[in-house]
Amino acid sequence: MVTIEGIRRARETLKPVVRYTPLDYSTTFSELAGNPLYLKLENLQKTGSFKVRGAYNKIASLSPEEKARGVVAASAGNHAQGVAFSSTKAGIPSMIVMPEGAPLSKVQATKKYGAQVILHGQSFDEALEKAFELQKETGATFLHPFDDSHVIEGQGTLGLEVLEQLPDVDAIICPVGGGGLIAGIAACVKAIAPHVKVYGVEAAACASMTASLNKKRPMSVASTGTIADGIAVKKPGSITYELVEKYVDDVFLAEDIEISRTMLYLLERSKLLVEGSGASALVPLLYRRMPLKDKKIAVILSGGNVDVTFMSRIIEHGLIESGRYVRIITTVQDKPGNLNRLLALLAEERANIISIHHHRISPRIVPGQAEVEVELETNDRMHIERITERLIREGYPVDERM
Repeated sequence: MVTIEGIRRARETLKPVVRYTPLDYSTTFSELAGNPLYLKLENLQKTGSFKVRGAYNKIASLSPEEKARGVVAASAGNHAQGVAFSSTKAGIPSMIVMPEGAPLSKVQATKKYGAQVILHGQSFDEALEKAFELQKETGATFLHPFDDSHVIEGQGTLGLEVLEQLPDVDAIICPVGGGGLIAGIAACVKAIAPHVKVYGVEAAACASMTASLNKKRPMSVASTGTIADGIAVKKPGSITYELVEKYVDDVFLAEDIEISRTMLYLLERSKLLVEGSGASALVPLLYRRMPLKDKKIAVILSGGNVDVTFMSRIIEHGLIESGRYVRIITTVQDKPGNLNRLLALLAEERANIISIHHHRISPRIVPGQAEVEVELETNDRMHIERITERLIREGYPVDERM
């Protein structure tokens, strides 16, 4: 059973281990959202996410006999690192089963924290089945990523911190996957300050909590895949569902394209690297879908464990979408000076050339011509339109590609 007393005990247990993360006021996002916004930076937490709170609190609750047998868990990322760090800190062995497609950076980080990593299956569910097998074989304690009272109480310590850091907070918004984070925060906040609203945000591509609330019981949904992989949970827990139904005021949805844009906003404007699941909490505010105006709002940025190569794709996509990057293919007569004239024209239009490729052989051109492909850094869509219009006016055919 999750209680405010249990959350306060968890707070004392976690004090020597976890970071008391900042709650930073953001001028930029406050203006965009039309509300004073404060960002709870759990992306700066040890292991890079809030998960260490619940994992360590659960491990601390084990008996000496249970600790001796070790722990086993299944995770695609953040829970794995939280369990690995916490078990090593407690001096007990841990086995983590991760899907074979888990990001390499998260696999390596989990190993670095001291866990034995076993790659199995193509999905979290298959990894979970393997973890249960290992539990039976070894007698290790299974650490559920969210549907466990000690785990939920550990996550609930975030609620205590927010209420201390912003006593006059009007609403708290956090991501929803299996429900452990929002269940803990909501149970804490409603026990101390019941007037404070608690809202959740799910990835629209895997909205299992929304489906469950609509059907009045935990429901499974089919996931179409989402960049917010940390909250892509097909079915919420039974404990978490009951707490969410009882305490959470509403749950909103975030589309992947909105999450992607928000990740880029956070990086570019606040210099914060936040993963998709953490960035999702900001989405309904930035897109003005929440019934809040001039309210002090705390937003839980739940983690920052995003693969660098994936983040580079987010950045590139964002630049294309905002008109700050374009790839143009055109043709010139294959004679000395023609390429230079094209580049001079682009310079006159204040386009920054990132790369250029000159091809004399291409199925798209005739002998005597050369194909030129340029990647340009631009200001916005209007700038791109001005460049393409100038090229066409000067006799250069334009194939604009993103």
